[in-house]
Amino acid sequence: QVQFVESGGGLVQFGGSLRLSCVASGFTFRNHVMSWYRQAPGKEREWVASISSIFWANYPASVEGRFTITRDNGKNTVYLEMNDLQPEDSAVYYCTSVELGPHWGQGTQVTVSS
Repeated sequence: QVQFVESGGGLVQFGGSLRLSCVASGFTFRNHVMSWYRQAPGKEREWVASISSIFWANYPASVEGRFTITRDNGKNTVYLEMNDLQPEDSAVYYCTSVELGPHWGQGTQVTVSS
């Protein structure tokens, strides 16, 4: 079955950096768009980044220039490099492939201290 396992979160200071990883299984990874989402307490899940099967990346304005999504098709893994982190980036981060329907992993917690 489709599965996503996220890791790499933690506590970081304002302006710091983190690199998240997500290992996917249960589908042909290289053929699908992969995305990162985040959800803060009391807020709706928010799209953070996407990367296509041909490595085109897209971001919302809130993270463009600070976050970078990459993928390694040989490892079925998608990454999210986050720089210049702000307190408002604190959330649980999830990866998924929207094309496959609503499959979500356990997420990884990112907390940015001010």
